Amino acid sequence: MSKTSRSNPFYTGRNEPSGAVARSTPRNTAKRARAASKDTPSTFNPAEDTHPQTETGPKSTTELKAGLYLVATPIGNLGDLTFRARDVLAKASVIACEDSRVTRRLTQAYGIDVPLISYHEHNADRVRPKIIERLKCGEAVALVSDAGTPLISDPGYKLVTAVIEAGLEVTTLPGASAALCGLVLSGLPSDRFLFHGFLPPKSAARRAALAELADLPVSLIFYESPRRLADMLSDVQALLGERPAAVARELTKMFEELRRGSLGELITHYRENGAPKGEAVVVIGGSNPEGKSQALDLDALLTDALRTQTLRDAVADVAQMTGRPKRQVYNRALSLSAKQP
Repeated sequence: MSKTSRSNPFYTGRNEPSGAVARSTPRNTAKRARAASKDTPSTFNPAEDTHPQTETGPKSTTELKAGLYLVATPIGNLGDLTFRARDVLAKASVIACEDSRVTRRLTQAYGIDVPLISYHEHNADRVRPKIIERLKCGEAVALVSDAGTPLISDPGYKLVTAVIEAGLEVTTLPGASAALCGLVLSGLPSDRFLFHGFLPPKSAARRAALAELADLPVSLIFYESPRRLADMLSDVQALLGERPAAVARELTKMFEELRRGSLGELITHYRENGAPKGEAVVVIGGSNPEGKSQALDLDALLTDALRTQTLRDAVADVAQMTGRPKRQVYNRALSLSAKQP
């Protein structure tokens, strides 16, 4: 198993857990903001920026057209904000954000003095019409998430849909994404992938969701909280079988960590060492034809056995026939039983 990478030329110290990694739902933003400001200072000082200024650079005098601007913001290192993003944020009429405390840290770092309004899952229905009205009045509204690309695991999708339906302008300023950063650093195939976001917190619902992904021949990307990480990986192993995987955290920060290995190796590590700090990006290798065939065979055997036997007896017989661990067979039998009317 390849353990924590230490080859990143931007590291400035030892790999130690600190701060937060991937952005989460609004209920955790305040806690993450405090942790970020205390534990993960940016390694970039905007005041020392000496890049040449151009028409599209940070000091462009071109006025913004009316419309909604989807602006990607850094997931850790403040230096990852693009010139164009800084320009748009500085010229927007207003910035719609999940948590003003998080976004204000970014705007203050870049000397941006633009009003902030909160737009999150709890007030979206009420605030969305007000944003649409601003756009109709000719304003330029920038939409940001707490970290990364808007619309990824946040309520921005409904706003974009409403803007399009109203016949108003919408554009995007690409940039950081924790999901894509985790994928490209995982060492797993990146030509085809599925981003799933957060799995359900309860094991039964989580396993039901994973069962739908079992046969996909693509890399699977998830976000996960540290306290559920070991249990989540265990459920993945039980439903998808042994696969290569990677867990990324503190992406773009001083203590960036990538832990790669089999699901079994990762489960053992997090059981023995406890939950890491900060949310994680988890990348799981996709299914292969052989694994799919085995899964189908197991399902067929269990379905046939459950017609005439109790769950316990069916599991025992199928485990003996296939040589698979009884726990794995039992978990799959539970999933099949839950689907039956």
